[in-house]
Amino acid sequence: MTSTPQPPQGPAPTANAMRRALKRARDGVALDVAESAVLLQARGADLDDLCASAARVRDAGLEAAGRPGVITYSKSVFIPLTRLCRDKCHYCTFATVPGKLRRAGEGMFMSPDEVLAIARRGAELGCKEALITLGDKPEDRWPEAREWLDAHGYDDTIAYVRAVSIRILEETGLLPHLNPGAMSWTDFQRLKPVSASMGMMLETTAERLWSEPGGPHHGSPDKEPAVRLRVLEDAGRSSVPFTSGLLIGIGETYEERAESLFALRRVSRAYHGIQELIMQNFRAKPDTAMRGMPDAELDDLVATVAVARHIMGPAACLQAPPNLVAGEYARLIGAGIDDWGGVSPVTPDHVNPERPWPQIDELAAQSAAAGFRLQERLAVYPEFVQRGEPWLDPRVLPHVRALADPETGLANERAEVKGLPWQEPEDVFVPSGRTELHRAIDTEGRTADRRDDFDDVYGDWEALREAAAPGMVPERIDADVREALRQAADDPTRLTDPQALALLHADGPALDALCRVADDLRRDVTGDDVTYIVTRNINFTNVCYTGCRFCAFAQRRTDADAYTLSLEQVADRAAQAWDVGAVEVCMQGGIHPDLPGTAYFDIARAVKERVPGMHVHAFSPMEIVNGATRTGMSVREWLTAAKEAGLDTIPGTAAEILDDEVRWVLTKGKLPAATWIEVVRTAHELGIRSSSTMMYGHVDQPRHWLGHFRRLVEIQRETGGFTEFVTLPFIHTNAPVYLAGISRPGPTMRDNRAVTAMARLLLHPHITNIQTSWVKLGAEGAAEMLRSGANDLGGTLMEETISRMAGSSYGSYRSVRDLVAIAEAAGRPARARTTLYGEVPAERVAAAMASDGHLPELLPVLED
Repeated sequence: MTSTPQPPQGPAPTANAMRRALKRARDGVALDVAESAVLLQARGADLDDLCASAARVRDAGLEAAGRPGVITYSKSVFIPLTRLCRDKCHYCTFATVPGKLRRAGEGMFMSPDEVLAIARRGAELGCKEALITLGDKPEDRWPEAREWLDAHGYDDTIAYVRAVSIRILEETGLLPHLNPGAMSWTDFQRLKPVSASMGMMLETTAERLWSEPGGPHHGSPDKEPAVRLRVLEDAGRSSVPFTSGLLIGIGETYEERAESLFALRRVSRAYHGIQELIMQNFRAKPDTAMRGMPDAELDDLVATVAVARHIMGPAACLQAPPNLVAGEYARLIGAGIDDWGGVSPVTPDHVNPERPWPQIDELAAQSAAAGFRLQERLAVYPEFVQRGEPWLDPRVLPHVRALADPETGLANERAEVKGLPWQEPEDVFVPSGRTELHRAIDTEGRTADRRDDFDDVYGDWEALREAAAPGMVPERIDADVREALRQAADDPTRLTDPQALALLHADGPALDALCRVADDLRRDVTGDDVTYIVTRNINFTNVCYTGCRFCAFAQRRTDADAYTLSLEQVADRAAQAWDVGAVEVCMQGGIHPDLPGTAYFDIARAVKERVPGMHVHAFSPMEIVNGATRTGMSVREWLTAAKEAGLDTIPGTAAEILDDEVRWVLTKGKLPAATWIEVVRTAHELGIRSSSTMMYGHVDQPRHWLGHFRRLVEIQRETGGFTEFVTLPFIHTNAPVYLAGISRPGPTMRDNRAVTAMARLLLHPHITNIQTSWVKLGAEGAAEMLRSGANDLGGTLMEETISRMAGSSYGSYRSVRDLVAIAEAAGRPARARTTLYGEVPAERVAAAMASDGHLPELLPVLED
């Protein structure tokens, strides 16, 4: 028999330390880790004192939430979709092996019919939650799991979870709460449209319990604390109401337990997405490696609940499973819980099968004896029901509203639990809102400098300020700039990272010399011609709930500046652009919650049907992932379908900085760097080329720029799919991250010159076209970049809303003559190009010149 040894606990806290910590708790003073570790050891009268203050904190929170004296629970069914798991937790009896399942006559996964039979029985008895629990990625360990998924047509376990969740919604009306283990950011995007909430226990942040042989999590890749914290953060970034918590008594010290609670607080504070925390006590089970470990004591659980209440505060929802406390309900209520979790009249607790659920009537009576009224909630907590978007997907929202009390957000106990269609919102492409914004932004401006939900939608600004601080510290540069310049002139492909950083920091005469070296290389590689493209931007909607903190374009559907174009309006704008000589439309939009994943196909098809010769350059990697996850398709399948619908190339936007240290400050919910790279690589493999971009000058440093350049080179070596690199200076004026006092006010001219020059040098010879942005830098700034290594001016744009909403003052349109003049200011000739840098047909050139400066009324020409 093996067991995890008891943790090496330090000496018991002194009486003075306990008195001091208890007083701070009574006085409502914020506790630190050391004080929390002391309080976790409170017993007897000290524990009573601690619980009394924790209960007061809980009561204040319930009062503020409008449900004083209420303890909630969810009436649920427990669906163990598969008990196969790639992890090997030493205390777990839930996970099993294929042989045991076969001997018991069970499949590797529950069949849809088996799942629906449980869910229908639950619906008949008034249950409203389907708790779907399963092992982590079983197909990665067990060939039998892979074979079952293949035989039933599912790419992976997540695909099957999604499929059965839709059937539960449609055929029973129960709300899926999904516990599929450690998920990726993309997994959250796949499952959010089919679930009301999700969850995963943190358990502990004590890494030694995972890394050391004999530890309870040793050999379990998904139990690494860093992995589980990343899952919690991705849930917050994805605006998923999320359940987490601790498993206490598995060998952690009191300090480690306190650190785990503070880790949960950090995530909750940063994203406001943790809907409840479960404090669960370890119970030893037969036939496990930890069967010899003592159970966590009740006093230990009570103290943990009370300390968690103090750390998490009055707004937190704390739960303790009632079937694991041997009827000691009053003590848990006294310690500060406000929820009993899921309780099922149909199914056992498959994780703790030896501990049956209490009867709901018994739970109500025990709660009443402690002075509380038991009230049913849904799988998703009332605060998130009332918040609605972006926390609940439009495809799930009708199902939630059918079961919720509209006033409280709790369960409507009289609601009929019945299936409803799971479907895409109707009438998506009805024109709405400020559809003339592309024109009025230059004449009337935006309605306000920020959204009404500025304080909430982007996460916690103070937590973000702390997260941003390390990345904004400039590094010391020791490399010799003169030697780096010599290397750049001789062979830029052999620049070391220290040399490249020295050049990225160059200023004064060194910067001038750097720009000359870059411009000489530009002349050798692309010649003197400055290229441009006659193109039109079409931003088909600005409704978006992703929460990018640098973006002033995104609006809620109810905001004064929000708009959505119809397909006919998109096609009209493309036709107008063709009439004035355009060869390309560049189409991007917000991540509108109502847009089905196939909407992008409809947009591309609408343009191609109206203007067959128009090149469709559209949909950022973020939009591609959004489309793929909403349709249930892989990125490859989705891109293939988009190409068939008329997509020609994609913009390499949404890259910002390909370093998650920076990305997670800049954006709450946008795709991680690895996912951006995966999408771009896949597009290139399918013959869909893309631009590449970098937005800089916010919370970044030159070391981040260097890493970004190196990643682009790596991709280009592999795929050859990038057509150009586009510098995107950060426009700060109306950017939320700047208004919150976190970012810099955009890059300096020194930064712009250094980035442009180093793009030329570091991307050589892999990406040969370097584009500067007149809409962000103006004519003079763009001309200076043409003298610093750039060879391309981008497009006429015709309409440009994103930078203008951010505060750019350089207008939305440049005529061909304007672009030629910018090139001439740099002492260079100009010529038109196609998206792929080919020659423009004579007919298109003639059309552009004939109409230049005389665009339709919809497209006003603005004077500087």
